[in-house]
Amino acid sequence: MEKSILKGGGNLNFIETITEKINSDLVLPVSIKKGYLDVGESLVMYPLPGGQKVREYMDGAKDISLNYEIAMKSQNPELLGDSLWQISDFIENLNNLESNDFTFNSIQITNKPYITQADEQSWLVFVLDFEAKITTD
Repeated sequence: MEKSILKGGGNLNFIETITEKINSDLVLPVSIKKGYLDVGESLVMYPLPGGQKVREYMDGAKDISLNYEIAMKSQNPELLGDSLWQISDFIENLNNLESNDFTFNSIQITNKPYITQADEQSWLVFVLDFEAKITTD
């Protein structure tokens, strides 16, 4: 779904742009990457359902609302909490995101960090969700 919405006049790379920004601006124990959780410790971002075109302009530009989740897996609950709260604070204070593929409008946390999984091997998964609003050409 995301590709069909976002592939308007150019190759939109919102997820790549924001993960690069997080990796360059924050000191995290693991680099965040696009994709899904690995077998071991990992920090990832992926799209959630519900992204939609909000408005289309006469020139073909589109306002788009995108939903994403950031998930981290570790056996260290303190590391999980500290990392995701640091990312949450960063996202809440993000006022600009430079890209040639889109214009950044706003970003908002929709769910603060919370635990979603704990297994017998002491692996824990924490997630946080956010919505980004951008304009594409």
